[in-house]
Amino acid sequence: MSNTSVSTTDHQQPVVVIGAGPVGLAAAAHLVERGAEPLVLEAGQSAATAVREWAHVRLFSPWAEVTDPAAEKLLASTGWVRPDETTYPTGGDWVERYLRPLADVLGDQVRYGVTVTGVARAGRDRIVDSGREEQPFTVHIETADGGEERITARAVIDASGTWSVPGPMGANGIPALGEKSASDRITYRVPDLKDPAVRARYAGKRTAVVGSGASAFTALALLADLAGEEADTHAVWILRRGIGDATYGGGEADQLPARGALGLRAKAAVEQGHASAVTGFRTEAVERDGDRLVLVAEDGRRLDAVDEVVVLTGFRPDLSFLSELRLGLDERLQAPTALAPLIDPNVHSCGTVYPHGVKELSHPEQGVYLAGMKSYGRAPTFLAMTGYEQVRSITAALAGDHEAAERVELTLPETGVCGGAGLFDEPDAARSGEGGGCCAAPATLQIGIGAPAASGGC
Repeated sequence: MSNTSVSTTDHQQPVVVIGAGPVGLAAAAHLVERGAEPLVLEAGQSAATAVREWAHVRLFSPWAEVTDPAAEKLLASTGWVRPDETTYPTGGDWVERYLRPLADVLGDQVRYGVTVTGVARAGRDRIVDSGREEQPFTVHIETADGGEERITARAVIDASGTWSVPGPMGANGIPALGEKSASDRITYRVPDLKDPAVRARYAGKRTAVVGSGASAFTALALLADLAGEEADTHAVWILRRGIGDATYGGGEADQLPARGALGLRAKAAVEQGHASAVTGFRTEAVERDGDRLVLVAEDGRRLDAVDEVVVLTGFRPDLSFLSELRLGLDERLQAPTALAPLIDPNVHSCGTVYPHGVKELSHPEQGVYLAGMKSYGRAPTFLAMTGYEQVRSITAALAGDHEAAERVELTLPETGVCGGAGLFDEPDAARSGEGGGCCAAPATLQIGIGAPAASGGC
């Protein structure tokens, strides 16, 4: 099956947005506000498919910082009421109370069950110069029934995220020997221990957690809670480096109270014996020991067998379907060249990356943009509000409003804003922390207690 959309003028062609997640839907809302025609292509069968997969995890950011102004204007016409801006949504809340209603308002401008397999200039592969910039884009898709289509677009905003490509256990960025064959015992997501079936998988078991970021902290804290309820439950925290002052994040000095609290909970899990840390362990192989797994390091060390492994080593962008476009990407982070120095994780944290827009997100191939988490490549420091600012700037540029495109319209709280895994368990308790803009430091958490309590005033 083939369906090629052809138009006589650029402005009659849609701007294709890849991904119906938070940033992709915000991009569509901004395009509508600018009088442009968006076409959002989503591989899943519903909006925010990736967010739904971590529906059990609570964000670091309160409602005030995870909704987009242009999207709110669209939703207002339906009678939508913004949730209490001081509370922290779970991924599931975010979907049901904001993202799904937003997708519903956009209606037929969002297509589901379509996978983008390629993006190119019409009639030009990446080596051809002649007439290149005068050609529209062709977006190649596969439908759920196996059909193929080509859609003509005047611009492409890729907001497909990085969720589908988690980092492997192997320390060199490639799956460890035996990692793929042991997939029945390995997960690359924070387990939902409130699900009885998932809980049974980890209760009374020995689980290795590989990773050193907020997601690993979350998994360690949840497993520690489980250890307090189920005998013989233990976590083995696998760290590629040693334990130092920065291992547990900023703790009480962290500018983001919720993120700092996660590090404190991970630290408490180790100190109270619910988890043990193995340092300087760079995994090279995974071996079977009956129904259990043995992890082997590059230096030959072998760990005691574990029942399960949770690998939380970050994510990376899928650039395969963009191979015929001329992208300018940093060789390390796989982020746009001008953006990469601003988000280098060796230098920046969630609170130090300043807002940026079309200037930093442009490529040699004019009219194509990576936005949202996809734009950060392998950097783990993405800010939810910054993603909304990105697409505001991009859509302004596409509308020819270059003054608005170059103007920064976002003021971040001093502490920054992080989307991702948080451990506020009760909205009322979360509210007491006053959110990402609060200057209060979190108290040390006891394992089993839900939300961090504020230890001071703003």
